[in-house]
Amino acid sequence: MATEETSGGARKATKSKLFEFLVHGVRPGMPSGARMPHQGAPMGPPGPPYGGSPAVRPGLNNPTMEPGRKRPASSQQVPQQQSMQNRNRKKPVGFPGANEMPGRQMDMRDAQSDPTLGSNTKRRKMADKILPQRIRELVPESQAYMDLLAFERKLDQTIMRKRVDIQEALKRPMKQKRKLRLYISNTFNPTKPDAEDSDGSIASWELRVEGKLLDDPGKQKRKFSSFFKSLVIELDKDLYGPDNHLVEWHRTPTTQETDGFQVKRPGDVSVRCTLLLMLDYQPPQFKLDPRLARLLGIHTQTRSCIIQALWQYVKTNRLQDSHDKEYINCDKYFQQIFDCPRLKFSEIPQRLTNLLLPPDPIVINHVISVDPNDQKKTACYDIDVEVEDPLKTQMSSFLLSTANQQEIASLDNKIHETIESINQLKIQRDFMLSFSRDPKGYIQDWLKSQSRDLKLMTDVVGNPEEERRAEFYHEPWSQEAVSRYFYCKIQQRRQELEQALGMRNT
Repeated sequence: MATEETSGGARKATKSKLFEFLVHGVRPGMPSGARMPHQGAPMGPPGPPYGGSPAVRPGLNNPTMEPGRKRPASSQQVPQQQSMQNRNRKKPVGFPGANEMPGRQMDMRDAQSDPTLGSNTKRRKMADKILPQRIRELVPESQAYMDLLAFERKLDQTIMRKRVDIQEALKRPMKQKRKLRLYISNTFNPTKPDAEDSDGSIASWELRVEGKLLDDPGKQKRKFSSFFKSLVIELDKDLYGPDNHLVEWHRTPTTQETDGFQVKRPGDVSVRCTLLLMLDYQPPQFKLDPRLARLLGIHTQTRSCIIQALWQYVKTNRLQDSHDKEYINCDKYFQQIFDCPRLKFSEIPQRLTNLLLPPDPIVINHVISVDPNDQKKTACYDIDVEVEDPLKTQMSSFLLSTANQQEIASLDNKIHETIESINQLKIQRDFMLSFSRDPKGYIQDWLKSQSRDLKLMTDVVGNPEEERRAEFYHEPWSQEAVSRYFYCKIQQRRQELEQALGMRNT
């Protein structure tokens, strides 16, 4: 399994290579120490990068817009299609308009609109790391960066898929079978005639039940009692009577775990005892009804494993109804167990309740010897127990690990900033090339583009640049427009006089 250091180190190494290629990439054949072209001084005019949307048109002062130039209230609702056409007008190469904000500004806008992000936090996407096709054509060596980017994407997908697999695996119980060595020993205290206290004047024996887990790799050793749900020691009823021959221990929510159990009783004769140990299964296990156990070949198992074995038996013997998949057509064995010719799948858990019994306890017969010549007073037994897989702890720590996350995020930010710088330099380069080919035509196209953007931003009707010239009012339509204007004014005045006269008569 890939540990957290391996996965974090692989991601960090990939990020570092991506950033180093962008910053320190060298073309083949270039002298040592030479940089890639996009690492030189920024091209283009000084000041803020071109491509933003100026508040006013170039060449004009910044006067406040006159109320007459604002669109009337009735004309403010421009159809969506016309608005999209205005926004999609082609801009000169190298100069995005008002609705073509640079990537850095768009990131800040997204960050401000997202309440979960900080004021200075930017939303980064995988697409922001990709170099445009035009830049890749200008710099063929950038294909190595794109190959690293594809490798990083595959690495991230692999790590994410493994994390999901680990999360699914943690939902299921992960157990390992280990040997628990059980030690049963006893000591005998003979009678002391000269003893002053009452304990020494009476012979007694003491029984100890202890144990330890063999080959336990865990740093924290489990207590012996944590493996059991209950422990019952049954002594000889003839010697200790019906009311004092049982010693019982049962687990409760407030039980304190211990490394062993001790039982002390008076007596000077050997005693036969029976130990009943009930293992604490997690998840709980059940003993199957003898008929169901013979059918499935399972003696004691968890409920989910029993239901899975039932489903496997149904599939193997084709007992599922072909017309109604919800029902099972019982064979003679199922009929004997469930006492019905046909049953639903949803009925199986309920019907299993009467067929599942508590698991059998571990029974150990022991003789508590009081003979001082008997050297074999300790008995050892090995019991199979289930413990948590130590791999589960490592898997949980892998999911919760934040190692290298901060460094990876820092490298990611550097890569995004470098890509933004490259894209900005590409815009400035395109501006210089377009301007050098046709300075006059380019500036005119740029002014038109900025004028259109200004009209969209300030909600202005018409063309203020043309309206401020006298030739604009010598067009053929101007005479008709003036006539219509005066006609509308006369009609408006007539309506006002009629309303005033009507109010006076009333």
